[in-house]
Amino acid sequence: MNELLLAVQSVDTQIDQLTHRLGVLPELVAAKHNRQQLLVWEAEQQRMMTRTAELESQVESAEQQAAELDMHKMRLSGQLRTVIAPREAEALQSEMKTLSERRDALDEQELDAMEELSELEIQMAEHGEQEPALREMMGLGDEALDQVQAEIKAEVETLAARRTELRAELPAEILARYDHLRSNLGVAVAPLIGRRCEGCHMDLSPVEVDIVKAVPEGQLTECPQCTRILVRKA
Repeated sequence: MNELLLAVQSVDTQIDQLTHRLGVLPELVAAKHNRQQLLVWEAEQQRMMTRTAELESQVESAEQQAAELDMHKMRLSGQLRTVIAPREAEALQSEMKTLSERRDALDEQELDAMEELSELEIQMAEHGEQEPALREMMGLGDEALDQVQAEIKAEVETLAARRTELRAELPAEILARYDHLRSNLGVAVAPLIGRRCEGCHMDLSPVEVDIVKAVPEGQLTECPQCTRILVRKA
């Protein structure tokens, strides 16, 4: 009975270890890193695309405003040729000067935008060259992760089947006690090696060891320190 419980505990411990391993796999860390690298790349790609659209809109707006200013200036120039009053002519010339200044400012803005656009085109081309390698690395990392996860899950399934077989040999009341201890302590059954309980790693007193040894074969005994079920080992 005790050896059977110890076997159940051993299988459960192995399942726990494998389940924990699934969450800390180096392949999982690598896959997350690869995905994060791609997300960073995509975010930068989106930023550059958004900025490109903004600059193209600025250039288009500047060209449209410049055309409107040119037409307005042409109309004023036509009016200037027909006016006679000096003050009216002076007012037209002042307005034309203001239009010219606005036109120059628009030209400067358009030039700045076009220069930034040219730089962005180069950056986007260089940035785009990184994509194939990043996606390949992510694909290989995901493949490696899938493989090792599948291997571990298969091992867990094998152990779970063995666990079911072992538990089927134990009485319901024993399983209930085992499951209760396991839910509270993680490890429900521990071997007693010499005087030491391998569950809590505490040494039992000589009297406590004698009490444990006095328990008839087939009956359960527990560690007086941690209450785990004890199985005597030579």
